[in-house]
Parts: sequence; C-alpha cells; structure tokens
Amino acid sequence: MNKRQFTRYVILWLSLATLAGVLSGSASAIFLVSLDWATNLREANLWLIALLPFAGFGIGYVYHHYGANSVKGNNFLLEELYKTKNPIPLRMTPLVLFGTIFTHLFGGSAGREGTAVQMGGSLADQLTKWFSLNEENRRLILICGVAGGFASVFGTPLAGAIFSLEWMLTRKFRWESLFPAFLAAFVADWTCELLWGVGHTGYAISDIPIHSLANLAWVIPAGIAFGLAARLFAETGHGVSAVFLKTISYPPLRPLVGGVLVALIVYFTGSTTYIGLGVPRIVEAFEVPLPWYDWLVKTGLTGLTLGSGFKGGEVTPLFFTGATLGNALASWIPLPLALLAGMGFVGVFAGATNTPMACTVMGMELFGYEAGIFLGLACLISFVASGRGSIYTAQNLEKKYRPG
Repeated sequence: MNKRQFTRYVILWLSLATLAGVLSGSASAIFLVSLDWATNLREANLWLIALLPFAGFGIGYVYHHYGANSVKGNNFLLEELYKTKNPIPLRMTPLVLFGTIFTHLFGGSAGREGTAVQMGGSLADQLTKWFSLNEENRRLILICGVAGGFASVFGTPLAGAIFSLEWMLTRKFRWESLFPAFLAAFVADWTCELLWGVGHTGYAISDIPIHSLANLAWVIPAGIAFGLAARLFAETGHGVSAVFLKTISYPPLRPLVGGVLVALIVYFTGSTTYIGLGVPRIVEAFEVPLPWYDWLVKTGLTGLTLGSGFKGGEVTPLFFTGATLGNALASWIPLPLALLAGMGFVGVFAGATNTPMACTVMGMELFGYEAGIFLGLACLISFVASGRGSIYTAQNLEKKYRPG
C-alpha cells in the first residue's frame, strides 16, 4: 500500500467506522433504556409472566412471516462475515429489538449481547449500499457493527473490538481490520455512555491473591469446570432447539409452547431470580455465597427460552452461569469468592464463544487489570476444556486455532 492508498484508507475508515460507531452506540442506548423499562415493569407486575406464551406466539409469527434470514440472528452475521452474499436487512434492527424487549417484559430468560450485535451489524451494513462498498470493505463494515454493538452494550470497547475479530476464528485477520474495529468500538461506547448518558453495571474484585504457583494451580480445575459448563450451556440450547424443530412444524407455536413451560416453572418455583438478565444475582455472586445450583437453573431456563424461539442474547446468561458457578466453587477452591465469580464470568463466556482473548480483556476492563493473570488462565483453560462446541452454530470451526 503506497502513501496515497494509505491516506485514502484512513479517510475512508475514519468516516465509516465513526458513523458505524454512532449508529450502533445509539441503538444500544435505546435498547438498554428499553430493557430496563421492561425489566422494572415486569418485576412490578409479575402477572405479566402469564402472558409469556402469547408474546412467544407473536414473536414467532412476526419472524416467520417477515423475518427471512433475520431469524438466524448472530449466525446470519457470521455467515456474511465468511461469505458476503446477502445484504443484512434493516428490518433486523426493529425485529430483534422488539423481540428481545417482549421476551424480557413477559419473563423469558435471555441476554442482550445478541440483540446489540445484530442491531449494530444490520445498521452498519446499510452503509454498504450507501457508499457502494466492495466485498472486502463490506466485511470490514460488518466487523465495525459487531464491535460497536458489543462494546456499547457492555461498556468494554477493547473487548468489543477484539471480539469482533476473534469471533470469526479464521486466522485471516488482515491488518486493515484493526483500525476500523477499534475506532468503531470506542466511538460506540462513547456514544452510548457519554453522549446518551446510559451507564453499565459495575463489578469489583477487591481481593487479588499473590501470583504464587499454588494459587495459579487452583485456576486449572476451575477453568475446566467453566469449560464444561460452557459446553453444557451450548449443547442445551442446541438440543432444545432441535427438539422443538423436530416436534413442532409451525414455527410460531414453538415459542408459545416454550413460553408455557417457562411460565409454569416460574409459577411452581415462586422465583423470578432466573428469568430476564439476572444482573442482581450476578452482582450477588461477587459478594455472598449462593445456592450451588443457580448456574444449572439459568442454563436450563435460557436454553428453553432461546431454543424455543424467543429473542435475546446468550452472553449475559453466560455471565450469570459463570459467576454463580465460580461462587459455588468457592466452597472447594481456596481462592477469594469474588475472584472465582469473576473468573467464571468471563471463563464460561470464553468457552461458549471460542473467544478467550476478548474475554480476558473484557475481564480486565470490568474487574481491573490486577486480576488479569487469573482471568486469562481461566479463559484459556475453559476455551480448551469446552472442546469444539459453540453457542454459534455458524462459527467456522474448521479453521480454528485450538489444539486438535
């Protein structure tokens, strides 16, 4: 690349990445405010959970008749990152936004990352036709959308950029993708948090033990447990989805049946701890001992919710699963409870998405860089222990960089 080409590249991506960041950050701000509203309204009116089956049918009906490829969610984005064939429709943004809001409003167990990433990718891809981008530049603008959506919904710009690159798992990260990804992530985070004033949940690990061989050795069994939990989470979602696909031919009926089952579980247990995002429980996992089975219940309810056809992300439920599993392991592993919760928070996420680098950086952005060695080891071990599984069926696992 000569000086003229480099100058053109910088000007082009300074403009496009900034625009993609503003779009994805603004979308995340609207989404986060709406999600808080839905959560607060549901908790103040628990009778709304009885309407979950009807909400499920409505979501299923709209996606069945108007969703087209949008129904694939994050997997559609991955397919387009690998092979740019079909434009990502703008309707993906309102579809996934309202689908996720209704899922949370009526008591489904889901997250928010998938929604933010899909909105970011959908909005960013509109720039393809506006600026007549070629295939390679379209791939870069999709990476910008993913980076911006992830960064702004969690307040982690470094992790958002790295996630958008590592998510592809192809070893084909061209240097041209670095500048757009990082710029879009930082602009999106700034747009959401500073421009729109939408903040994020804070977590803290106050007690960091010394980096002794004994302390670091205890990360190994913890990391293995996180990897196995990640694999269980992914397989539960895939398994539930396969059962519903096989047994119910009309798509809108799948979330209706799933909604009935989730609503009945909530009714008979008398607890709303495991529905929605579960952020209050995640915060508790860093502070006090919790029931050992929390992570299993969240895994099952999320698999049932998303596997039956409701909309939302998997990442916050993965945070819940990991943090509560780490909390439970504190009874057997002599490491501080908050540190184990933090290791599980990012470790299970790393194993379920095959993104150990992004998860390590995310942990340091959320919990502080002092815990970096423990977090990094937990993510790496979980990544290896989880095997070849992933919550994203479209990930290109043939070219991944794990052993075996």
